[in-house]
Amino acid sequence: MDDRKKTILKAIVDDYVRTCEPVGSKSLVERYNLNYSSATIRNEMAELEEMGFLVKPHTSAGRMPSDKGYRAYVDNLLSLPEIPPEEEIAVRHFLTENLREAREMIERTAEYLAEKTNYLSVVLSPQYSDTSLEQIKIMMIEPGRAIVVLVLSPGVVHDRLIRIPSLIDEKDLNEIGQAIERCLAGKRLNDITLVTISSAAEETELPEALVNQVLYEAYVAIKQTERIEVYIDGKYRLLKHPEFRDVDRASRFYDTMRQEQMVAGYMRELEQEEEINAAEGLDTLEKIESAPGALATRKDRPAYMVRIGQEIALNGMEDMSFITTTYRIGRRISGQIGVIGPKRMEYGNIISQISFVNKALSDVAEDHYTLGGDRQTLED
Repeated sequence: MDDRKKTILKAIVDDYVRTCEPVGSKSLVERYNLNYSSATIRNEMAELEEMGFLVKPHTSAGRMPSDKGYRAYVDNLLSLPEIPPEEEIAVRHFLTENLREAREMIERTAEYLAEKTNYLSVVLSPQYSDTSLEQIKIMMIEPGRAIVVLVLSPGVVHDRLIRIPSLIDEKDLNEIGQAIERCLAGKRLNDITLVTISSAAEETELPEALVNQVLYEAYVAIKQTERIEVYIDGKYRLLKHPEFRDVDRASRFYDTMRQEQMVAGYMRELEQEEEINAAEGLDTLEKIESAPGALATRKDRPAYMVRIGQEIALNGMEDMSFITTTYRIGRRISGQIGVIGPKRMEYGNIISQISFVNKALSDVAEDHYTLGGDRQTLED
């Protein structure tokens, strides 16, 4: 594609993103001050259509980008605006305000992205399977109910409500919790089994039947931290976009989004693909040529992936684009952030936002959880 076609394609994508209307040669000349005649632009548009970068809907005189056109735009014609310094400060404050545990930070990330992009945001909780259990405390709330508080390396805190035998008092519960911590502290979550935690029963003199009930509840609470949690925000925002006036199209999309674990699984697959690409050491151009949209990166931004229309391996996403990136807490813990919107999205702005939020989230997590002076501990 020569420079003139690139200029015209970029103008068409920008105009269609703004108006959601097929673009004609006359409007391009008027709105973008192109140094070409209308006749020249019409000829170039016709050639771009033959090359598969544009499509002509129905009998309209204008054209709109195809999936291939959007892909060329994202890979070769995109400019990424900078995030203003004052917004950077506000985001970091937003993420850290009243932060008590990882779940809150993830929820805040999803909320912020949905608000700033006006699209749907998806954030996955980190994978904790490879982390170790540093501390565990079981605290009475009321007879029959308690809370299990876990501190995972590197200092991430999780809590779960559990049911306990009503005959167990606070002193007994504390004794059981200490026994569990002695047995499990330092063990990787992957290595903790029901048999492992059952050995804690040998360290107490309480009735075995009562202890085993608490041990089982504590075991379930620990294993629940390995389950990927999906935080979705902004579903209603998509209804404001013209693409969702088509009820059938909107219905197919929302049917897919209701299957949250399937969406999470797809995002995990994208992360694995990203890691493979990074391990191979391919530069951006090579990735574009070998696997369109697989990975794009800049030195000052985290890597991100863009999937457009038919590239998304999920039903109901044919008219959408899906931008994802991987955030990290320390070296071994990672999760995914994603933004889903119509193919007619402001790619540069979305990529800038998701890349910045990734960096801010990773920085806030490191400051909150991994610095020696701020590591989370639980006092007896």
